[in-house]
Amino acid sequence: MFDVQQEHYPVSSVAVLAAAGSAPSLATQMFGSGLIGLREGLETGIVVMILVAFLVKANRRDALKWVWLGVGLAVAMVAAIFFVIHYGTSTVTGLTAEIIAGAASLVAVVIVTAMVLWMRTAAKNISGELRANMEKALTVGPAAVLTLSFFAVGREGVETALLMVGYAENTNGSLWPLLGLLLGIVVAAVLTVFLYFGAVRINFAVFFKYTGVFLIVVAAGILAYGIRALQIGGVLPGGSAVAFDISAHFDASSWYGTVLGGIFNFRPEPTVFQAIAWVLYIVVVLFLFLRPVRVPASPEPVLQNS
Repeated sequence: MFDVQQEHYPVSSVAVLAAAGSAPSLATQMFGSGLIGLREGLETGIVVMILVAFLVKANRRDALKWVWLGVGLAVAMVAAIFFVIHYGTSTVTGLTAEIIAGAASLVAVVIVTAMVLWMRTAAKNISGELRANMEKALTVGPAAVLTLSFFAVGREGVETALLMVGYAENTNGSLWPLLGLLLGIVVAAVLTVFLYFGAVRINFAVFFKYTGVFLIVVAAGILAYGIRALQIGGVLPGGSAVAFDISAHFDASSWYGTVLGGIFNFRPEPTVFQAIAWVLYIVVVLFLFLRPVRVPASPEPVLQNS
């Protein structure tokens, strides 16, 4: 399902798209990363839009420069995290690289899962919370406004960086996934501007629901890859126990092969550990993500005696 043959491919951290003999098509490489860029970019854009709209409505345009400075610093931090992981781990080879890649993959899964589940419940209240926090920050001073915008944007950016390390480190060092991410972010930025001025409307509940499911399946692939990398590195057992092998009937160069391998890191000969972990993750996390959100019951009115 999600296998990485050590003898064929150099390993780098959080490699979502491990090579399968040839690079996936350009459209496949760009689609997954572009959708991630669109989703994460819209989440970030909504956060910035709420902060800016609050300041404009409160006649505090003087504080906008601190919001934009915080956003800029957050973007710089995310870019630094991405390049440090990408270029730092590219200098490591052998079993050490496998272990680092596996460990980093598991960390990415934990963070991405937490973010997706958090957004499921926080989306309905995020606007009110951001406005309340900005109101408090304005009373403290510019440093508080900058810090609020920095962490609000940086939280989303770190999730994107962890997901995209693997996409940007795709087969043969392809840069197309990174280009797809940037295009997705550009589209998200344009949509955010249109949303701010009321030119377009998006059903965010539907959008975040389906893109959340997509990210969960991607994270399952990262999990399975991490397990395989740790098995190759000797940290986890079961590296030789294959759950099934459909490689004779699976054409990695076909359209479905490039989609499954390029976006979800599907491999036709997973280990038992990989297969079980992938299925359990999908079942448990999808259940938690798709279950109805409980709405707190409003207190009953107190009847006054006449």
